[in-house]
Amino acid sequence: MAGDAAPHSTDQHPHVEAAIDLPVVVDSNDDEIVSHELEQMRSILEEAILETRSTPLENRPRLPCIPLSKRNRAVVRALNPMLVTYLEASRDLCETDSILFGAAVAVCRIIGAKLPMAGRATTQSSAIPAWRKRIEDRIAKARALIGRLTSFRSGNNRPRIMRTVRMAFAGTNISLSQPDITQKLTERIDDLKQKIAAWGKQIRRFSERSRRFNQNRLFQSDQKRLYKSLERPRYVERAKDRIRLTLSHSGVACGQSP
Repeated sequence: MAGDAAPHSTDQHPHVEAAIDLPVVVDSNDDEIVSHELEQMRSILEEAILETRSTPLENRPRLPCIPLSKRNRAVVRALNPMLVTYLEASRDLCETDSILFGAAVAVCRIIGAKLPMAGRATTQSSAIPAWRKRIEDRIAKARALIGRLTSFRSGNNRPRIMRTVRMAFAGTNISLSQPDITQKLTERIDDLKQKIAAWGKQIRRFSERSRRFNQNRLFQSDQKRLYKSLERPRYVERAKDRIRLTLSHSGVACGQSP
């Protein structure tokens, strides 16, 4: 449960300030202070579970990765017996999931781990994926190199251009003063253009796969929203093309009844 957990913000829950300093001594049942601490932990657990039940799945905060320290293990051991009552009353897997997620949130609050506010985690999904950014950076660098090589081939011998060209041919036996340097430059430029084309196809292929994955996930969670997104002109035209193709294969002209 303590391992269920990524990025945080500075927002703190009202109970956290009081819970951060809990010694979490759970070995002595006779200690009134320990009893008070357990009651406080039980209260935090109950509130976290209630909040989780009323929060849509997509608005749940991302849980941070909690280090497996002695104190954190003690918190988990103290909360585990408290979960029995909730789990026994659980009616389905969704409710069990809410209980366990709420327990993980309670652990974070007790030990003082920072949690993002509800709904903030979903805004991160709109950022450019790391893999796409890496490929786009490669494409940008390759295009810049093509520009410098083309400029050198046209007779530009400025120091910055010369330095870039030397770096482009570093580790090879090609010298900038050899007779066939123009041919070597052309081959290098063509090679870079082929790489850019391949990287572009890779982005399109990954984007299409990601789009299909997101559509499948949206179909499982909100079919109405999916169908609404498919009503955009691009999808409508594709659907019409598929219908025309189907009708033509079956020998029915478009606009006529079969």
